[in-house]
Amino acid sequence: MSTRSSERLIADFATDVKRDLALAPKQLQSKYLYDALGSSLFEAICRLPWYRITRAEQRLLERHAPAIVARLCPPRRHSGPADDDRVPLIVELGCGSGEKIVILSEALQAAGGRGRVHLIDISSQALEQSERTLGRLRHISVVGHRETYEVGLRQAAAARDGNHPVLVLLLGSNIGNFDVPAAHEFLCAIRSALRPGDALLLGADLVKPERDLQLAYDDPLGVTAAFNRNLLVRVNRELGADFDVTAFSHRALWNAGASRVEMHLVSDVRQLVRVPAADLEITFDAGETIWTESSYKYEYDAVRTILGRAAFDPVETWTAQTFALTLAQAR
Repeated sequence: MSTRSSERLIADFATDVKRDLALAPKQLQSKYLYDALGSSLFEAICRLPWYRITRAEQRLLERHAPAIVARLCPPRRHSGPADDDRVPLIVELGCGSGEKIVILSEALQAAGGRGRVHLIDISSQALEQSERTLGRLRHISVVGHRETYEVGLRQAAAARDGNHPVLVLLLGSNIGNFDVPAAHEFLCAIRSALRPGDALLLGADLVKPERDLQLAYDDPLGVTAAFNRNLLVRVNRELGADFDVTAFSHRALWNAGASRVEMHLVSDVRQLVRVPAADLEITFDAGETIWTESSYKYEYDAVRTILGRAAFDPVETWTAQTFALTLAQAR
């Protein structure tokens, strides 16, 4: 990534921090949880026995990848130049380690196809790891975009030429980071970048018992707590802030009325914090919180409903361990 792009991301970070810490309650955006250390901690969370989302989704992908690839790229009827139109463009929003997209890529290879992959993430480590994971597959080309989902999706869509089919991946229940209006707006933004007949593969976590959710977001080993507090470490490092990370505690709670898990950082004492790059000086009372993440949980029918409202037709939904993977087609 260019120095100019890096400077722009830092400037955007400072602007967001200044605005969001002035809200009531104070907030920080969850996308900033994923710096290099945050991405590594999240990969560790995905391997914890109490966090089942990743394993459930991976099993569904392994089981249904051939069917997904078959819909995206039907078998050849003849050979020749027209086959170039069958080469799909696969765009993953939030690529993580690349373990999921490689399942689809291997299914594409098994079907005798080739493709182009665009990875979109604001974490440079996630992009590098995904590119390494996919590097051993010779039948695909890989382009990384260290950008927000919206900017990266526009860049990837601009790379399309001809009639190549496009499949957008929004996995890992990333849709759960948006409240209902924002989720609708984001799905509409994805749809606007696509043509009729293109596809979206959406992973969404479903509502489950509160105890299971509590363990998933406040694990006994404290990995999620470290992941959450690392956000303050990042603000200190990149924006010159003086957060005392030891003076904040991790809190996760289930908000049944809103159908979401909330993660907060709780100030243990009254304290003054300075964030020079954001031109900000702010006081925290003891017990005051910073709301860092929401993870919305869906009912089965609600997943298909939000897709329909954004001009996607659900084609197939597969479920495992209260997790839903839905393939939808753009109208």
